[in-house]
Amino acid sequence: MKRKKALIAMSGGVDSSVAALLLTKKGYECIGCTMKLYNNEDIGISSRTCCSLKDFNDAGSVASKLGMKYYVLNFSSDFKNKVIDKFVQCYERAQTPNPCIDCNKYMKFEKLYNMAQNLDCDCIVTGHYARIEKSGDKYYLKKAVDETKDQSYVLYSLTQDTLAHTLFPLGELHKNEIRKIAKENNFINADKPDSQDICFVPDGNYVKAIERFSNKEIKPGKFIDTDAKVIGRHKGIVHYTIGQRRGLGSFQKHVYVCKISAEDNTVMLGNLEDLLKREFFVTDFNWTLGEPPAKKFKCSVKTRYRQQEKPAKVLTEGNNNVKIIFDEPQKAITPGQAAVLYDGDIVLGGGTIISI
Repeated sequence: MKRKKALIAMSGGVDSSVAALLLTKKGYECIGCTMKLYNNEDIGISSRTCCSLKDFNDAGSVASKLGMKYYVLNFSSDFKNKVIDKFVQCYERAQTPNPCIDCNKYMKFEKLYNMAQNLDCDCIVTGHYARIEKSGDKYYLKKAVDETKDQSYVLYSLTQDTLAHTLFPLGELHKNEIRKIAKENNFINADKPDSQDICFVPDGNYVKAIERFSNKEIKPGKFIDTDAKVIGRHKGIVHYTIGQRRGLGSFQKHVYVCKISAEDNTVMLGNLEDLLKREFFVTDFNWTLGEPPAKKFKCSVKTRYRQQEKPAKVLTEGNNNVKIIFDEPQKAITPGQAAVLYDGDIVLGGGTIISI
């Protein structure tokens, strides 16, 4: 009987390395690959980052140890067009993007999926903390067992076809178990720290990255209050996001960024109560089961990666647009971020917040 073949996305980190090990132990014929998404010179930094030579070497070391073929795939042009350029454009439109979602959608589960098909692989495998379960003729995307590491929020764009050809071996494990497995197998990256920042903004300075990628001057503008009265000057809208309190200058009371307008280059400041909203709209919606449960239904919703989902009512407006109404007002719902819907552990789908 012919062995199943898997293409393993290997970042050079411990998670994807253990994912590769687990698939080889299951008898798969595994091929390892690392996606080169940008040049370090392009992001203005030469120290260790994701996509560094060390990452390639670490991934290659594990692949060699497991007897796997290993390739480096250059997707840097696609990454710039689909992820970096969109990141910049979102900030210029007064939105706050999540580039990890776009990287998963366009790189790992589009480019990599296509490459797997070209290599006659049965599936792609990543080190994401999430689960895929089949029931009847449907594939369900679910939270990881280790909820402290759960990444289902950034995977909402997966379709039924992609879910049917994807494996997440780490979904049933906890992080400490992953480290233990790596050490037991003497992986070179067993103690390697997890990545924290956006890969192409390794120093965390979003504004500097936007200036470099856009080659545009960031123009200062006006701070206004909730009555549209001018109360100060800001450094440029890309410096701010909804809910921000620090870095606003000196005011007589605590103020928060409540609204950002690209049209007139203003940043509205208000009280904490001004951040609270119940209703908002979401577009480019993907239903992981292929269609919404109903035209109107109740579920739980989260609008930030590190946020506990909250109960809400969902109204579908066409297949790709929804209106969400939280049971209780929530703080800092932000255009550009993702709203992801859950039914318990199951991801129903998600999309991009466009207005509040």
